[in-house]
Amino acid sequence: RLWVTVTPIVLVTFPAAIQAWAWERFRNPWGATVAVLALLFGEWVNRYFNFWGWTYFPINFVFPAVLVPGAILLDTFLMLSGSYLFTAIVGGMAWGLVFYPGNWPIIAPLHVPVEYNGMLMSIAD
Repeated sequence: RLWVTVTPIVLVTFPAAIQAWAWERFRNPWGATVAVLALLFGEWVNRYFNFWGWTYFPINFVFPAVLVPGAILLDTFLMLSGSYLFTAIVGGMAWGLVFYPGNWPIIAPLHVPVEYNGMLMSIAD
């Protein structure tokens, strides 16, 4: 229940750190996106080997959260403004606000109604 609020707050630290390093050293505005893609690759390796490889748990129920739209927004705000403060305030807010809508396409198939033992519920239940 808390993944909508806790996950973006916890996960913004790694992209922000890589983004600050890449911007300060190389003036590349894509540090957050690279960090998120590397994190996503590691999460998929973890999901495959630990959930499917060990327990044969369905892989479509253990998908990692989609962080790429928020990372693209962070990089865009830094590229357009060039200010860490503006990126931290506005980009951080955009990161949190776009997190849940960015995951809707993955969550949507789990909210279709199904009948199970005479009860109508969603697959997510």
